[in-house]
Amino acid sequence: MDPKRELSSVDISALVSELRAFEGAVLDKAYLYGEDFLRLKLRDFDRGRLELLIEVGERKRAHLAAPERVPDAPGRPPDFAKMLRNRISGANLAGVEQFEFDRILQFHFEREDRDTTVVAELFGDGNVAVLDANREVIDCLDVVRLQSRTVAPGSRYEFPASRVNPLAVSREAFRARMDDSDTDLVRTLATQLNLGGLYAEELCTRAGVEKTRAIDAATDDDYDALYDALAGLADDLDAGVFDPRVYYEDSESDDGSETGDGHPVDATPFPLEERERAGLDAEAHDTFNDALDVYFHGLEAAEREAGDGEPDRPDFEAEIAKRERIIDQQAGAIERFEEGAEAEREKAEALYADYDLVDEILATVREAREAGHGWAEIEDRLAEAAEAGVPGAGAVRGVNEAEGLVTIELGDHEVDLDPSEGVEKNANRLYNEAKRIQEKKEGAEAALEDTREELAELKERREAWERRDEDGSGGDGTPDDEDGDEVEKIDWLARESIPVRETEEWYERFRWFHTSDGYLVLGGRDADDNEELVKKYLDGGDRFFHTQATGAPATILKATGPSEPAREVDFPESTLTQAAQFAVSYSSVWKAGRYAGDAYMVDPDQVSKTPESGEYVEKGSFVIRGDRTYFEDTPVGCAVGIQCEPETRVIGGPPDAITGRAETAIEVEPGEFAQADAAKRIYREFRERFEDTAFVRKVASPDLIGEFLPPGGSRIKGE
Repeated sequence: MDPKRELSSVDISALVSELRAFEGAVLDKAYLYGEDFLRLKLRDFDRGRLELLIEVGERKRAHLAAPERVPDAPGRPPDFAKMLRNRISGANLAGVEQFEFDRILQFHFEREDRDTTVVAELFGDGNVAVLDANREVIDCLDVVRLQSRTVAPGSRYEFPASRVNPLAVSREAFRARMDDSDTDLVRTLATQLNLGGLYAEELCTRAGVEKTRAIDAATDDDYDALYDALAGLADDLDAGVFDPRVYYEDSESDDGSETGDGHPVDATPFPLEERERAGLDAEAHDTFNDALDVYFHGLEAAEREAGDGEPDRPDFEAEIAKRERIIDQQAGAIERFEEGAEAEREKAEALYADYDLVDEILATVREAREAGHGWAEIEDRLAEAAEAGVPGAGAVRGVNEAEGLVTIELGDHEVDLDPSEGVEKNANRLYNEAKRIQEKKEGAEAALEDTREELAELKERREAWERRDEDGSGGDGTPDDEDGDEVEKIDWLARESIPVRETEEWYERFRWFHTSDGYLVLGGRDADDNEELVKKYLDGGDRFFHTQATGAPATILKATGPSEPAREVDFPESTLTQAAQFAVSYSSVWKAGRYAGDAYMVDPDQVSKTPESGEYVEKGSFVIRGDRTYFEDTPVGCAVGIQCEPETRVIGGPPDAITGRAETAIEVEPGEFAQADAAKRIYREFRERFEDTAFVRKVASPDLIGEFLPPGGSRIKGE
């Protein structure tokens, strides 16, 4: 039997009845783990510490939890948790509600300066929204924009369309809804009465009617028995008369026999005859909150245990086929880019080849426009001139009034020209377009090379796995029981529980990374950071990097630590290259969707805030004097990874610096996803890679990942 992973409407109704007893409790702190698990820590005058857990991901639940079953606090609170703390720390829990009979919980908090409502949507994809006193959304875990409703910051919160509340229908309305159905009793109760499958079956059992009986065969006595059973359920929920149970099912061994090790499959506010008829073991609890806490804690443990043993063989063939498809697509894109760039260059050269003709056409159209003639009139006159055999007019193929362009035919190409500019500027525009396409081609070639490397690695892993199957060795072909002097490398991805080891470093408020050679590189996030970095942290022996593009961070390659005396260091070329790539990647080059840019390096004494006479230096900008060392056509590059030793943390920066330090890393490139959306996609990919998803929630939330992404749009490389 599949275990329950989502609370039903009946569960939520019972839960609200119990949670109302804790109204008046004061909120201490809010925590967010990952993107779907919220923890609210409260204090109750009589009961002491309360831990309210709300999960809206693969599991959808809300309940109070025993302190020993609460996950450790994440290292740094993400923005959503900070916002919640700011709004409701010290606030009283003023009310708990269920919206109608839907799977929606509302927690109302009151404080002297403001009122706040936290809405937990425990259906569909799940969501948590925070509302102000006017029910406008302050923030939410996921933005929802549907034809029927919108949940987005700044909008008024909208509930989904109302559904029938079976606990509030009259006997006559009950009969009418049942009669409208053309199926059997249990399906009608589940769908038309919004009870769901389990409680529809339970009502049939309690009423003593055959659940598969067709509606047109049902009698008045059947309807009365079902309605009485429904009314009894409603009375129990309204009065808070609960006798909670956690139900367990025995596991089966390989030969089909029961092992005696029960795993949890359900938690209910009162005993269910349907569960007892299924032969499930039941465990009674004093409160439904306690039953839910025990159930979901046990469910997590059972899922972890089920993941033990020999790992399944990865689907190498599917991954290899995927990479081969990507390679074909990338090769096709490279060919199209090359053709496009060549076509633009040929157009520019054609302008110079027929310079006099093009110049005459541009001058004619420009003079006509300056004389006040409309585009349609100009087009007609050019057509007439072409019919009369005027050479220049015969090359014109039309005009684009919206864009203000004239199209002419030159050889095998039709070229759009701007009559307000001369031949040289039009040709230069075409050359620039060819250069832009060429840069995209070069980026695609780099991506193709990466994909080919991934394909080769996959094939090597497949061969290693096959060798293990043949000779009993590990994935690398080394016998599992062979003794050796090498320290065994821990497979952190497969570990069920990874200890969190974090320290707060002074440089973490800036952009930062350590090069593959171990040197620290710092970059400003804004003008204030740039000022502080140069004034406080740029020492003799360091190197200062910047880009030719605007909107770039002040980048410092540190020779020594902040408490060490300055000294000259002969930096390796790999470190200098990575620092230059960092400066380019976090500049406007990435934001513009370009794949390369120029950077330069200078010594600290070449960086000054003193402008030339009559000039002004803006905050975050500096005057550079003297010779510069240039790093031309430096490719952008960024990877985000999770480091598991010696500390557990997110790291990010140039791929060559990150991949060697992280247990696993994901490369990104300029793309279509906003920073927050790209961070969520990376977070989900990390959760797929690690067995211990709770560890990922603690150390690599989307907010922490987002701190390492360049400004502008991004996407996972190869997607």
